[in-house]
This record gives sequence, C-alpha cells and structure tokens, in this order.
Amino acid sequence: MEEKQNIVILAHNIRSAHNIGALFRTADGFGVSKIFLSGYSPVPYKENSLYKNKGQKEIEKTALGAEKNIPWEYFSKLSSVLERIHKEGFFLVALEQSPKSIPFHNEIIRKKTQLAILLGNEVLGVHGKTLKKMDAICEIPMRGKKNSFNVIIACAVFLGAIRYFDKDS
Repeated sequence: MEEKQNIVILAHNIRSAHNIGALFRTADGFGVSKIFLSGYSPVPYKENSLYKNKGQKEIEKTALGAEKNIPWEYFSKLSSVLERIHKEGFFLVALEQSPKSIPFHNEIIRKKTQLAILLGNEVLGVHGKTLKKMDAICEIPMRGKKNSFNVIIACAVFLGAIRYFDKDS
C-alpha cells in the first residue's frame, strides 16, 4: 500500500527503553519513514558498537526487530532536529495536552504531505518553549479517571487517526 503522507517521529527525552522499543514497533506498523531521537532518549544498538548496554537490549526485546527496519538518527539537542525538518518542509505537530491543542483527528493534520510528530517525556511532556515552535498541538481527549495515555499508546492512537480516518471527508 502506497502512502501519500510522509510521517516522521521525534522522540525527545523519553526515559524508558521499553517505550523506545514500542515506538519502533508502532512506527513500523504504521509506515513511519524515520525516527529522530533526542535528549536523553535511549538509542538502539548499532552494528559497529562494541557491546549492547541494558537499554539497547530492552529496546531490542520490545521492538522485536523493528529497530532494524526504521531508519533513525540521534541528536543531543531537539532544536537541531526541529530546525532541520522544518527546513525540509515538514509540518510540526506536538502530541501534548495544552489549552491551544486541537483534536487529534483534525482534517488539516490528516491532509499534510509531510508530517513530523513530536513526543515528549513520559511525565513532563513537551516543554512550553518547544510548543511555541510547533505548527500545531494535538490532544487526545480522555474519558476515564486518568488524565493521559502512555506516550507510545498516544502515538499509536494518533497515527491510527492520521493513517485510517477518511481523508476525503
């Protein structure tokens, strides 16, 4: 199936290697073209490395090989990758709860040809200064007692809405 929309994911300061592994598996399932990791997010093992650390083993265990299917890059500073993908013409969307957020299934988002989705820290989310640099902020409404999803579950819900909602309605 050919996708008309190029989607990349930016994962900044994700603490859990299990979440990074789940992100690679989720990205593979939804046809994401690349993952950019930044800050203190753990990174997958590279073949030329001397050994696998505990986090890399956890990523492999959770990703089940998807970390080998999805190209990825690491940047110590989020601002570097944001600047790069903005120059490449990507529409920048933070997946975050905010007074300025729009519905996660918004038609404008679904029709963008190049979409970059920013995911933030599991507890702290995306910093307010970074949110100001986004083209949009999207939020998934919560109906239960908890006020948020796990960051990778939220990403999967968002990607499902982007990939599978009727794009012509």
